Amino acid sequence: MGNELVTLGFIAIFAGVVLVMIGSLGSKDVHVGVGGFIGPIPFGFANSPQMLKIIIGITAAFFLINVIMRFVK
Repeated sequence: MGNELVTLGFIAIFAGVVLVMIGSLGSKDVHVGVGGFIGPIPFGFANSPQMLKIIIGITAAFFLINVIMRFVK
């Protein structure tokens, strides 16, 4: 199961980079954000408040999924 998750992670990162590139080609007003975890705490950086809310929401959802998966084993 570990190899499948690594592959899925690489695909998600690649798809995100491609979407950002496509989005930057079509518009002058591009909103970009990045999120992640420091330990169990989700964080995010963005160039607009709306994007920051989305990034924090996504990282918080992944945090909850992580917590749930620890108990499901």
